[in-house]
Amino acid sequence: MASKLTFLTFFCVLFFVFSLSKAKFDNDSIKRLQGCHKGSKVKGLHDIKLYLAHFGYLDYQHTPNHANSENDEFDQAFESALINYQNFYHLNASGTLDGPTISQMMMPRCGQPDKKNSHKHKTKLVHTVSHYQFFQGNLRWPPSKSHLTYAFGLNYPNAYIPPVIRAFNTWTSSSNYFTFSMVDDVASADLKISFESPNHGDGYAFEGATLAHAFAPTDGRFHYNAALSWSVGPGPVQNANDLESVALHEIGHLLGLDHSQDPNAVMWSSIQTGTIKQDLRSDDIQGFKVLYGLN
Repeated sequence: MASKLTFLTFFCVLFFVFSLSKAKFDNDSIKRLQGCHKGSKVKGLHDIKLYLAHFGYLDYQHTPNHANSENDEFDQAFESALINYQNFYHLNASGTLDGPTISQMMMPRCGQPDKKNSHKHKTKLVHTVSHYQFFQGNLRWPPSKSHLTYAFGLNYPNAYIPPVIRAFNTWTSSSNYFTFSMVDDVASADLKISFESPNHGDGYAFEGATLAHAFAPTDGRFHYNAALSWSVGPGPVQNANDLESVALHEIGHLLGLDHSQDPNAVMWSSIQTGTIKQDLRSDDIQGFKVLYGLN
């Protein structure tokens, strides 16, 4: 059981980030790199390499020179990785750090790698139809668990409970399969929701302005970042992170959905601060139905 949990933790932890995760640069730094192309050597390009490596586009295991902190060369491997990134996000595959590419990299996004064959996770998709995606092994809850219980940790603010309940209700009505009920006993609940400090001991510390992370079935853990400002909605609040929108996305991960390549889907990897996504789209629902054999 412990080895299975370790496997799921290593391969399936998902977390939203507003920062560029492992890359150590800010928006001003990345803007300065706009226009760089193959053959360029500009201080800070190494941070873009770290970004692309973290999300699965560069493999440092096979290109060790890229890990050198002084390597700021725009070489062939970097150009190929950048083109793959641009294709993934439906951008012009120019192979240069153009404006739209820079803008996409500055977008708030999930920390889960886009490319599932990256050396970091060695995860491969088992099924990709339309824009939705699943995880290795079709990770999902067994048929005997179509009703799931959830509980909030002792440190979870009472005022923040209603948005999460709304998110569960949305999944109930849209999936027409799962039902959920709130219980008091966190230890026995299928899904455990809590606010955690950046370093909270699960091996995936929140970095920068990380929003939250959740684990794939059947782990059940869902952690919000207690260091950030949150909104209970139901509408958008400027400069605040919407609890319901994040919950809707993270519940999708808890049920077994990976990220969609449909920008309109709840399971798309990015969400801007001050915006909301509080309705499941057709791609989200179709992916769920295929995963659970409901078609």
